[in-house]
Amino acid sequence: TPPLRLHGETLELLSIELNGQALGPKAYAVDAEGLTVHEVPAAFTLTTQVRLKPQENFSLSGLYRTSGNFCTQCEAHGFRRITYFLDRPDVMATYRTTIVADTQRYPVLLGNGNKVDEGRLADGRAWVTWADPFPKPSYLFALVAGNLACHSGTFTTKSGREVELEIWVEPQNIDKCEHALRSLQKSMRWDEETFGLEYDLDIYMIVAVNDFNMGAMENKGLNVFNSKYVLARPDTATDQDYEAIEAVIGHEYFHNWTGNRVTCRDWFQLTLKEGLTVYRDQRFTADMTSAAVKRIKDVQGLRVRQFLEDAGPMAHPVRPESYVSMDNFYTATVYQKGAEVVRMYETLLGRKGFRRGMDLYFERHDGEAVTCDDFRAAMADANKADLEQFGRWYQTPGTPQVAVEDRWDAAAGRYTLTLTQSLSERASAIPADQRELHIPIAVGLLGRDGGALPLRIEGQGVRVQGDTAVLELRQATQAFSFTGLSERPIPSVLRGFSAPVKLSFPRERADLAFLMAHDTDTFSRWDAGQTLAQALLLDGVASGGRDLDPLFVEAWGKVLADPELDGSLKGLALALPAEVELAQAMEVIDVDAIHEVRQAARRQLALAHREALEATYERLADCGPYSNDATSIANRRLKNTCLAFLSTLEDPEITKKVARQFAEADNMTDAQTALALLTCLDVPQRAEALSAFYARWKDDPLVLDKWFTLQATSSLPSTPAEVAALREHEAFDLKNPNRVRALVGAFATANQVRFHAADGRGYRLLGDTVLALDAMNPQGASRMARVFNEFKRFDAGRQALQREQLERIAAAPGLSKDTGEIVSRALA
Repeated sequence: TPPLRLHGETLELLSIELNGQALGPKAYAVDAEGLTVHEVPAAFTLTTQVRLKPQENFSLSGLYRTSGNFCTQCEAHGFRRITYFLDRPDVMATYRTTIVADTQRYPVLLGNGNKVDEGRLADGRAWVTWADPFPKPSYLFALVAGNLACHSGTFTTKSGREVELEIWVEPQNIDKCEHALRSLQKSMRWDEETFGLEYDLDIYMIVAVNDFNMGAMENKGLNVFNSKYVLARPDTATDQDYEAIEAVIGHEYFHNWTGNRVTCRDWFQLTLKEGLTVYRDQRFTADMTSAAVKRIKDVQGLRVRQFLEDAGPMAHPVRPESYVSMDNFYTATVYQKGAEVVRMYETLLGRKGFRRGMDLYFERHDGEAVTCDDFRAAMADANKADLEQFGRWYQTPGTPQVAVEDRWDAAAGRYTLTLTQSLSERASAIPADQRELHIPIAVGLLGRDGGALPLRIEGQGVRVQGDTAVLELRQATQAFSFTGLSERPIPSVLRGFSAPVKLSFPRERADLAFLMAHDTDTFSRWDAGQTLAQALLLDGVASGGRDLDPLFVEAWGKVLADPELDGSLKGLALALPAEVELAQAMEVIDVDAIHEVRQAARRQLALAHREALEATYERLADCGPYSNDATSIANRRLKNTCLAFLSTLEDPEITKKVARQFAEADNMTDAQTALALLTCLDVPQRAEALSAFYARWKDDPLVLDKWFTLQATSSLPSTPAEVAALREHEAFDLKNPNRVRALVGAFATANQVRFHAADGRGYRLLGDTVLALDAMNPQGASRMARVFNEFKRFDAGRQALQREQLERIAAAPGLSKDTGEIVSRALA
């Protein structure tokens, strides 16, 4: 039998026994990364006792203290900070946990599974034993001890079992839990109805903590959440907050099956649980809100974050092949692109076929640690489909490109689309015979009257549903011909964003404007408008021009006036591409020109349609008492979109409207929107509103985070100096990840023009923050350091200033492997 090697970090070993016998010092060895027992029999019981200091654990990994309470975070490698163990996802075991504590200080003691026993010791301390009957890996272990209040409810499963639902929060937040509870109940019902998956324990608990590196953690039966994704009240949470809470609650609940009951064999397979569960929470949110709006928002996020990641030094496949620190691979690629890979299964197999594959996956692998290939095999076998080539998506880094050419044969009534795929330069190491992916391209054809044209396709194997055909691109170049047409169609390509690719399809601006007005696929309609707007804005950046094409101004007005679009869709369709999106399309990023051109375009649209914008705003100004139903949210979104465009006119009368909305708002959505607009205006009302907001909300950490973010994302030239001052504010706490993200994170990632100020002040601020964070919270520091990943895409001056910060960070003594990996990749 080989020696036993257990993982362990920051632990003090007090005793060690093998089969009840204490081991002498020569029988084992302890080092900084674990414990080795030199000789062990084939079967044995090992007992260790360790001491740790959670109150000094600012990494927020393992067992730590937050707001006077104790909690754990074990994914990916936190359990080794609690005790010596085989801390790998494929080592699955049942857990029985007993917690002992002073009842005055820690009256609430929670663990995984079901409570099976409790009592008191002679000294008055209480103890509680929890047992989880389902085998799980150590990363799903959880423990909470503290002074918490409970908001409770129940859920009756489809088999008739009643499950206790408990949401534990600090006592002062007990009135902000009802939305989270309703979201949990919705999630449980949806998973039963959509995938036939029933909850398996007698109790499901959620604990909200203020200090947490992630959004939430799906520990079996005991989820630990960042309080940002639990607490909500109309005066403290925005519509976006309400939707995010519902989505994250759903995400962590859905992990009970896709992640807990079936988990990853190793961390390279992380997307097996995360990509699949993101896909599931996206479908859940689409069903609870608006499928069209949800799809557009998901693609926006993918393009802004994941496409940027794909183009940078951290580019990796959805199934990474190597890592220095696993914490660095909780990325948009693993999560969001991983979800797109799962969505492609559904696109290729249909929704019923996808469900058959899911059923077979759980039938085969419940209680096991498996791989992405096991999931693909279940999809293929359940549908008798050939998905061998599709497996290449898991090994290919970078964003593929699909080039489209079209040809019209009027005499034959035949319209041909020729599709050519190519991989990005990030995939240069992929062998020649593995470079062709299996890509579903959803296509529709429109006539000149805006109606759908018939889809008769030469050849076999093309799935047609309604007015959309799914073309399966498997070769480097393939042609697809549509026959029986009486007119040249206007093609709608990549409907619903059927694959995570960049589309290269030169089209006339008139055709884009037509699709913007008439496409029956809501995603493609929105995308046509964004494509046209991006082309016009980039032309302005290149030429120095500031006037929009009248064709676009007119089409934009038609969207504003369209009675068929709800307010949420209109708000998305009217918004111009973000500055970071425009930057992605430039070889050398010109942050100042991008900002000036985009702002000028917003003003031009506001001037051209001022009357309609004001009329729409006034019509929706009084929406009645706050409600977070879909119609109310849509009305607020459209109202606030109109106000945002009007504010660019810098008209004193409009500014008064903005200030009045802030002062009179009965909900955080309207108040935050108005304050955000005021922070971008150099007017007296700005300071007054910021001061009033701080005075009202200084004791609410989550709302105060908004106050920091709004100032960090102001477009005023004074912002870098203001952010530096806020970094020293008494309410800023480097130990709290939410506060760091709210100020420094928002400034660095959501304020392109001011963070990249030519004097480098933003870069120095970020460098200082990374170094200060790294000493206590390497995960937080490495995430901040990623902002420098794109430094080579800027002008020489900005490149040099960013490189200077990267080299300063790299040279810091004792730099963590988390941050070191990010910085070394960027410099390389």
